[in-house]
Amino acid sequence: MKKQAGFTLVELVVVIAVLGILAATALPRFVNVQSNARVAAGNGLAASLRSAANLARASWVAAGSNAAVLQVNMDGQAVTVNATGFPTADAAGIVSALQQVDAQFVPAHAGGVTTFTVGGFAACTVTYTAATGTVVTALNAANCGG
Repeated sequence: MKKQAGFTLVELVVVIAVLGILAATALPRFVNVQSNARVAAGNGLAASLRSAANLARASWVAAGSNAAVLQVNMDGQAVTVNATGFPTADAAGIVSALQQVDAQFVPAHAGGVTTFTVGGFAACTVTYTAATGTVVTALNAANCGG
């Protein structure tokens, strides 16, 4: 009786077909990972903006809530605030309160509003409004490249 060495052609074809089917079903699940990562990063930025705005306002209140005081010190960083104590929507205000902004978040300032574009996708945004200190997100997989 002869010993068999290796695999037959039929066995190899079956293994390749099974691997092809597994790849076809698993690949769509991994394609959307980057857009989900952008959404998660944007949500992290939104939470940081809320915290920075509230901490700046708390510093302003602790300093006496004086509408004439338009600058607070946050961890050695001067942060410009408006008459209600929230950071202004510019580089000296909310961006300074964040202390460090990752390169994937591009801020644009206009009319008391700072809009951070996430990952270069124009519809994937986090918006900070200086008048009220509110943060609004437009983050979902479709907006963020999914």
